[in-house]
Amino acid sequence: MPKMKSHRGATKRFSLTASGKVKFKHAHLRHCLEHKKKTTKNALRRTGIMCERDAKKVRVLLAGG
Repeated sequence: MPKMKSHRGATKRFSLTASGKVKFKHAHLRHCLEHKKKTTKNALRRTGIMCERDAKKVRVLLAGG
């Protein structure tokens, strides 16, 4: 039986920390930036840590099975 491949779209969007948490980049930072507050843009610039309920599903995609 062949190896399970990781989901290529998920590997480009998510990464794992050393402790196994899932990191992601925030949305809403691509265009119309002059209308957003500076504090909002600063907060969106940081990487986010996914909640555990969603992270379980992402870890399956990253592990390839």
